[in-house]
Amino acid sequence: MKRFLFCLLAACTLTAAAQDTEKTVALDEVTVNGARTIQKVDGLWIYPTKRQIENSANGYSLLAKLTLPHIRVDESMNSITALTNLGAVQVRINDIIASRENLQTLDMQGVDHIEFIDNPGVRYGEGIAYVINIKMKKPVSGYVIGTQLTNTLTTTNGNESLFGKINYGRSEFALSYDLDYYNFKGAEYDELAAYELESGDITTIHRYSLNKQSKNISHNAQITYSLSDSNYVFQTKLSGSGDLQPQRRNSQMAINAALYDEHSSSRNSSPSIDLYYHQDFHRHQSLTANVVGTYIKTAGDAENNEGADYRYDIKGRTYSLWSEVIYENQLKPFTVSAGAQYGQRYSHNVYQGDVYAINDMHTSNLYLFSQLKGHLGKLSFMGGLGTSRRYYRQGDATQDLWFFRPKFTVNYPLTNKLKVKYDFEISQHTSQIALVSNVSIKQNAMETILGNPDIHPNRVISHQLKLSFSTPRFTSELQGYYRLNPHCNMEKYIRKDGHFYLTQTNGRSSENHQVYLNGRVVTDEGKTNADNECNFFYIDTYNQWDIIPEKLTATVYGGIYRFFNFGEDYTHTYTSFNGGCSLQTYLGHWTLGAYADNGWNFMEGEHRGHQAPAWYITCNYRVSDAFSISLYAQHPFSQHPLTNKTEVISRYVQKEISQHYRDYGNMLTLKLSYRFCHGRKYRDIQRSMNHSDKETGILSK
Repeated sequence: MKRFLFCLLAACTLTAAAQDTEKTVALDEVTVNGARTIQKVDGLWIYPTKRQIENSANGYSLLAKLTLPHIRVDESMNSITALTNLGAVQVRINDIIASRENLQTLDMQGVDHIEFIDNPGVRYGEGIAYVINIKMKKPVSGYVIGTQLTNTLTTTNGNESLFGKINYGRSEFALSYDLDYYNFKGAEYDELAAYELESGDITTIHRYSLNKQSKNISHNAQITYSLSDSNYVFQTKLSGSGDLQPQRRNSQMAINAALYDEHSSSRNSSPSIDLYYHQDFHRHQSLTANVVGTYIKTAGDAENNEGADYRYDIKGRTYSLWSEVIYENQLKPFTVSAGAQYGQRYSHNVYQGDVYAINDMHTSNLYLFSQLKGHLGKLSFMGGLGTSRRYYRQGDATQDLWFFRPKFTVNYPLTNKLKVKYDFEISQHTSQIALVSNVSIKQNAMETILGNPDIHPNRVISHQLKLSFSTPRFTSELQGYYRLNPHCNMEKYIRKDGHFYLTQTNGRSSENHQVYLNGRVVTDEGKTNADNECNFFYIDTYNQWDIIPEKLTATVYGGIYRFFNFGEDYTHTYTSFNGGCSLQTYLGHWTLGAYADNGWNFMEGEHRGHQAPAWYITCNYRVSDAFSISLYAQHPFSQHPLTNKTEVISRYVQKEISQHYRDYGNMLTLKLSYRFCHGRKYRDIQRSMNHSDKETGILSK
């Protein structure tokens, strides 16, 4: 069905294009005032149309209408996903990290433009592939209050939010409350696994669910005070989130027709405080400072009774402090910026029951950077160097490492419409905190996952070459990307006494760093003296066409991806196609849209992953300036859509895993948005912030 919809959307795009060519004279009343998309050395500046802003209930709705390259925006689920394996998506409002609540309560009339940075500089730290920076005008008077009620009509799933902002003089007060809940049923899990024992015999196990359920309810609230003038902004925010009811996942599983139960639940709370200050000096200089403190309290339990009873409880506390200082000088013809980030985190997690461990982790990170961005004639450039010091201590395991991150980008216009850009970067990849813990968790009767405290970060080298063509109505990009990950952290199955342990190693360096289980070294007769490498390259294209300006917009993108994985005792390669398309049409108060993609197909280590495809149909009706109604149809014409699929191709373990969710099929979601403004006037730029910690360091199933 997804292939049919993909072809249908592409056919509709071509048909609409042909009709537009034939009716050029009939569109004399349509004028194009200027390019909506402007090429920059680090990405694109996009100026939304008036209709896009008027017909967007919040920030998610606006970003979905822009159809950004390699980005999937789910309006009904309030999520933004990167359809690549390059890193995370960071959303900002006026350069400061934004929360989901910030996007849901975005003052749409204050939106100026969107900066889509697909080539983030050293300013943004490591592990960030895309930055979406929403530039807002500064409200100086009036107030806005509103609510958004989002409810799925075909299952139990919803998000209800209330918010309000008031500006008086130089002060702004803001308050928001958000309630999330869901209860998804009818999940179908199917796993076919084959294990090769030391004797050479193959044990085949078929695991599948008979009744699987996942539910959660959570509350989020924040209060913000801002004091600003023409040359400074001070802002403080108190926020809190928590699952007041445990998140539960219950399933009745079968293994070769023998029944057993799986259960898990978790409860957490997390208050945080965020202080932000920005000062402009002499018009072209500025200083920014930000300090964030976060506390996370976690409690949970898990039960997996395959083969024998297996239960454990988790209690954890995490304290973290994050700070940043940035100096910027906007000279001509370039801008100089420099700064520092410092983070300190302490996690204390206690596992009891069939898993017993006291996991104390101390981590700190110092990151220094400097960057030069500007132009020499027609040539635009951006060059920078980041230097970081990472300290980690857990029991007897200690790491104290320094890293360097050089990055260089040049952009040159071949003609007024055609530009070429090259980017080079060396960075480091650091494994999740949970994976470097000294905890082991049983996954099933045959497998256990092992944390490895001796994992070292690895170097990442990337090259990107992009050719872009743009006119006021048409934008097209063709790019090639190549990434090398030498001595990287690669997963490995270790076979020991008929059991299989999944861990991570650094290849050649792992000879000097043993993997432990309950104080005992877990070795493997198959270990070799090989280097780990995880490389890939792709060639893709992105095309967006305003077929009828401010009436009909079409987007088509896609590319070929090639993956190379060289482990200690394996070599795996994989080729995939990843692509999608969309249509947006504006008919007075109506906005209609359709979107489809085939997910993200990739291979990393010994896992071949297939991120679920998506296809949506959206309809929005703006009743008035204050009230709008939206209807989202997700995965139409599908009873049990695929939510994820994984293949494990290991020397000892081979698996095919798939999961389908009944409640995700033919999902209809209704959103009612009400927003009332009075006396709103704007100037300058509004700053908001959100850099709360989310990492608990807990290793789980």
